[in-house]
Amino acid sequence: MRKLFSAALAAIVGLCASAAAAQPYPSKPIKFVIPFGAGSATDALARIMGNELTKSLGQPIVVVAKPGANGSIAAVEVKRSAPDGYTFLFGTNSPLAVVPNLMKETPYDVMADFTPVTFLGENTFFFAVHPEVPAKSISELVAYAKANPKKLNYASGNTFAIVATTLFASAAGIEMEHIPYKTEPDAIVDLLSGRVQLMNSTPTTVLPHIKAGKLRALATTLTERSPLLPDVPTLIEQGQPKLPVGPWFALVGPAGLPAEIVARMNKEMTAVLNNPEIRQQVQAQGFAPKPSTPEELKAYMADQIAVWNSALKAANIPQQ
Repeated sequence: MRKLFSAALAAIVGLCASAAAAQPYPSKPIKFVIPFGAGSATDALARIMGNELTKSLGQPIVVVAKPGANGSIAAVEVKRSAPDGYTFLFGTNSPLAVVPNLMKETPYDVMADFTPVTFLGENTFFFAVHPEVPAKSISELVAYAKANPKKLNYASGNTFAIVATTLFASAAGIEMEHIPYKTEPDAIVDLLSGRVQLMNSTPTTVLPHIKAGKLRALATTLTERSPLLPDVPTLIEQGQPKLPVGPWFALVGPAGLPAEIVARMNKEMTAVLNNPEIRQQVQAQGFAPKPSTPEELKAYMADQIAVWNSALKAANIPQQ
């Protein structure tokens, strides 16, 4: 009887496992882990895309914020997750290209520990100052900074802001104190209060305050003016060198993600990014959607790790 019971139990377990394996993907909510906090550009974009993706997949996309350590906390969580298609990193250049160069002991290998799904696109940033700063252009900011050495300080909520502002200051021959924050929504509080005077930030965070007159935009980091603030010139227009790096977003899963899940998510996300209504929504956040194949994203990440390595060295930013 015991043998019969054990055999029957094993058969039942096997049938349950087979039934679970046979369930169509996805059969439960999917998690998008983001490297920055609620209210950040990453959060806004993940929710816009996730809401649309929910319609096509038939399962909710749950956005989970894991800010800190330049995005590596979020990346580690995804690295350690099961490769079953239910946890993805809605990542940026910070964890996927900067951390491998910035940290002496990186807690993951970008090319080995993650499965590329699709490139998502690029974002613009604006140099914004508190109204008490007597500068209405980059040249006036540089002149003020030179006349008042180390009087200015700048906030950052991501690695692009750190590197871009450091490179700008170096090229302009000015010195400013850096005040780092885990995420932009934390930094904006101090910028609005005047505790910090300058911030290189995403439109998601600064645009409402610029339009309300609480902050002043001096430049965009794009090579062309942003349609969000067409009267604000680029850094290049104002005599500054072109930045060697830019902010970008990508969707990756843990290593070992099955090819059929990668293909499904790539197809669905590409459809989302090509949806005119969604494109309009993300463009309002300063985002330029640019889906790719998994292979294209893999090559891009490898290239960007090298590009950001050079940029960090040019900015004299030491490893942490």
